[in-house]
Amino acid sequence: MSDKNKAILEEANAAIAQGNYEGFLSFCADDTKWTFVGDKTLEGKEAVRQWMVTTYLEPPKFRVVNLIAEGDFVTALGDITMKDEDGKTADYSYCDIWRFRDGQMVELRAFVIKTLRR
Repeated sequence: MSDKNKAILEEANAAIAQGNYEGFLSFCADDTKWTFVGDKTLEGKEAVRQWMVTTYLEPPKFRVVNLIAEGDFVTALGDITMKDEDGKTADYSYCDIWRFRDGQMVELRAFVIKTLRR
């Protein structure tokens, strides 16, 4: 099951990288819950959809360093570059912990830290 969940996350992230946010959301359960540790919690697919519209001004660029799967969980560690609310490019390091249920992403705990450009 863990390899299947890993493949689902890779496919979902590929959809985001192409700007296909509905394609990404098709992998999420309707009752998905996203917690950005120290920031906010989104409850439900519609809340995530609205967050994506306002946050992903253009498709983000991901660099996954490690993808670790075990049981119902997949952990992704890497870097992301995206435009901030001022239209400037911003870099972040992240650790996403995804929980799956019946082949869908049902919960995210995201640890995201803005980093300095090199």
